[in-house]
Amino acid sequence: MLRSKIAELITWKNSASRKPLIIRGARQVGKTWLMQEFGKTHYAQTAYLNFERNKRLKALFSDDFDIKRIIVALQAETGLTIDPANTLLIFDEIQEVPEALTALKYFQEEAPQFHIMAAGSLLGVSLHSHTSFPVGKVIFMDLYPLSFHEFLDALGEKTLIEILKTEDWKLITNYKSRYIDRLRQYYYVGGMPEAVLKFSENSSFKDVRDIHKHILDAYEHDFSKHAPRDIVPRIRMVWNSIPAQLAKENRKFIYGLIKEGARAKDYELAISWLTDCGLIHKICRATKPSLPLKAYEDRSAFKLFLADIGLLSSMGDIDARTMLEGNSVFSEFRGALTEQYVLQQLKSSDEFVIYYWSADRSTAEVDFIVQFKNLIIPVEVKAEENLQAKSLKVYLEKFRPKVSIRTSMSDFRKQEWLTNLPLYAINKLKQHIDEEI
Repeated sequence: MLRSKIAELITWKNSASRKPLIIRGARQVGKTWLMQEFGKTHYAQTAYLNFERNKRLKALFSDDFDIKRIIVALQAETGLTIDPANTLLIFDEIQEVPEALTALKYFQEEAPQFHIMAAGSLLGVSLHSHTSFPVGKVIFMDLYPLSFHEFLDALGEKTLIEILKTEDWKLITNYKSRYIDRLRQYYYVGGMPEAVLKFSENSSFKDVRDIHKHILDAYEHDFSKHAPRDIVPRIRMVWNSIPAQLAKENRKFIYGLIKEGARAKDYELAISWLTDCGLIHKICRATKPSLPLKAYEDRSAFKLFLADIGLLSSMGDIDARTMLEGNSVFSEFRGALTEQYVLQQLKSSDEFVIYYWSADRSTAEVDFIVQFKNLIIPVEVKAEENLQAKSLKVYLEKFRPKVSIRTSMSDFRKQEWLTNLPLYAINKLKQHIDEEI
């Protein structure tokens, strides 16, 4: 399957100032596959080393960081002659050997000619706990589940992708039923590579759900195996509360939904652990839509989303028929899924800084506000074709933004005060903003 991050990897490979690259992301989002696929298609050979499976690698980095000695040992492990000009070195599950993370500094300083990628399922936790991390000597890339457009590509819908690229909205609207059908499937299948691959092979919603349950079980196992023992129960409680948190009309995270009388200080570490693992996205409230949004962050008010919409629908036990037929019985949760979907597509771009806004003394709330270039753009999310946007109007009257977006199942429509962007075309947001400014 095609991953859009391949283009970033090509830029990295060809950079004169290339540094070791660390790929971050939740378990099973496709980090290993991406690294190996890139090695297969863009290098003569790949030297793949898994630090979780090969215990000898720990001793290799424990004595010193002599790069020549390390390369000789890696050649012995892989059976390859490592030519820096045409070999991709992959250090997988690198968090299992913290000294290997430190060694990346010496590769960058003493042997920058080597092409090195590293990844790990729980790397985010390791980066926060390891004191000898090579700051400034590596670069990062975040990998997320497949976006809706990557999902379309995996299902062979290249024509639908090409039509969207035309930005001919009359032509695009002619195919809206096909886009919406695939979008509903994406709400159920999500973007975890294994689930998408299975669905592309046999279109079995049952097989997809079995894969989701297997992934969720693996995450639960990680809680017990890798998290500090004293916070494991709280991690589980936060994790299992997320569908209920998002099912509320106001999706702000409420500690009382976890447990009666729960307090922030009791669950902050659990939320941080889940965030560091890439399993959840924490979207904070901004008190004011001004640059930079970080300066107006209200850390006491936030929403929690999962890494993937398919996992959210699985945790909510929504059956395929309910999802695909647009059944009204889960109308509130449909809004949660739609907000999760939009957040997931926005996160797949590294160019957006994402918050949400709510008024201090009223119920007005804009689902997302994003910082892009030198603009703050409000993004109102609607699950169906209901185009009322009362909160967005309050926001517009108060702050007068240059660009305002409502995304819904309705067709593209540009009005004086806002633009309606179809949900299936939310990836066109950057292009639309560029055109407006």
